[in-house]
Amino acid sequence: MLYSWLHLIALIVYLGAVIGFWLMLLPSVAILEKHEDKVQFLARGLKFYNPLQVGALGIILFTAYRETFVKQLAFNLAVKLFFAFLLVIFSVYQALGIGHRFVRRYEGGDTVTAQELDSIMRRLKSANWCILLLAAITLWLGLRLRY
Repeated sequence: MLYSWLHLIALIVYLGAVIGFWLMLLPSVAILEKHEDKVQFLARGLKFYNPLQVGALGIILFTAYRETFVKQLAFNLAVKLFFAFLLVIFSVYQALGIGHRFVRRYEGGDTVTAQELDSIMRRLKSANWCILLLAAITLWLGLRLRY
């Protein structure tokens, strides 16, 4: 019972972080006028978002493992785990491959040009769309396993 609640809370935190990133952080960066402000705001936002996203996803995976493997082992579960694996890959790529590298570069004192910032923003947005799609598919498959 505790694992079910922990799984649900972690899922809400994870989806809230991903949707909040898409609806709040990315548009906020886009409306800033000065390049330095954009870089600083994105770095500060990613510094909070990256550990939240990866941590919540880790809790989701570990609590789902316990719940689903004990109860079911079938084709539907295999399909769900495939999409969950892709979700983990894209989430970690966004958080660590793009976000963490950018934050470390900014905090290290390196300058980020406008073209580099645009490239980072495009990669973050495209990864976020993939994450939202994979999260919706995984959530739907998870609900099908339950009911």
